Amino acid sequence: MKETLNKLINHDLLSKDEAKQILVNIAKGDYNTSQIAAFLTVYMMRSVTIEELEGFRDALLDLCVSIDLAAYNPIDLCGTGGDGKDTFNISTLASFVSAGAGVKVTKHGNYGVSSKCGSSNVMEFLGIKFSNAPDFLEKSIEEAGICVLHAPLFHPAMKNVAPIRRELGVKTFFNMLGPMVNPAFPKHQMVGVFNLELARMYGYLYQNTDKKFTILHALDGYDEISLTGDTKTISNRSESMLRPQDFGVPPVQQSQIVGGDSIEDSAKIFMQVLEGNGSEAQNNVVCANAGVAIATVRDLSPKEGFEQAKESLLNGSGLKALKKLQQLSSL
Repeated sequence: MKETLNKLINHDLLSKDEAKQILVNIAKGDYNTSQIAAFLTVYMMRSVTIEELEGFRDALLDLCVSIDLAAYNPIDLCGTGGDGKDTFNISTLASFVSAGAGVKVTKHGNYGVSSKCGSSNVMEFLGIKFSNAPDFLEKSIEEAGICVLHAPLFHPAMKNVAPIRRELGVKTFFNMLGPMVNPAFPKHQMVGVFNLELARMYGYLYQNTDKKFTILHALDGYDEISLTGDTKTISNRSESMLRPQDFGVPPVQQSQIVGGDSIEDSAKIFMQVLEGNGSEAQNNVVCANAGVAIATVRDLSPKEGFEQAKESLLNGSGLKALKKLQQLSSL
């Protein structure tokens, strides 16, 4: 690691194979916490290259506990986090709304590192069981239309990094990797990223896969469709700009989509929205994100996807998916 750190401090870049090997070595416990923290810190001060990101991704996918749910043709809705916006749990809510619309979802998530309440925090608070048992996950996606893949159960390689990330408390390149290393290897994906440079890198890496994908970055900094302004989208078919009027809704204010100050507050907002008691702004933001996910799977326009998402939210189908998952978790 000393050699690698000297190389990075001298502004040299790692090859794809070197990047991959370092993550494999981290997983094996070859480095101490100070060395890992120093390694992570380098990438807070300079951008990761496409080759480095690809090497890190390949290492995590090789080392993960994989789960085969291909028969369900699922999608993952996942953001990188790290946008510093502290919104409510939009992509997790959009996952349940998508499941309610009949689109199968393998939701990859983790505890919040750079945010107050990550996807796993709110799921755990609401009584969702975390498991990597194939039977439970198949039953979940079969009956609820969604299964939750809590990242630490599928990425044992990360056990040496998790406490360091927690102590650092800021975004690292692992934020960039999260959406790319879903252990179910879904063929559909909607990914929100925290800057335009990363959106381009994701687009490049995803073009070389067989995924149907949509990558999102709101131009005012959100890692999801925020409806506070325009959102850049990159898919395997085209690049475009999505505006609130494309969904037939007015723009929202940043203050209308902030999250809670605690996990309990966040869970309360989560349930209010799913139970049909969310504000118009909250409902529209959730349905815009779910709508693009539905559109990605079903080859629809964003507006058509949005209408299907709205129906799922307002008729209680999204809530039904959560209740079913809660019931399965309690057995």
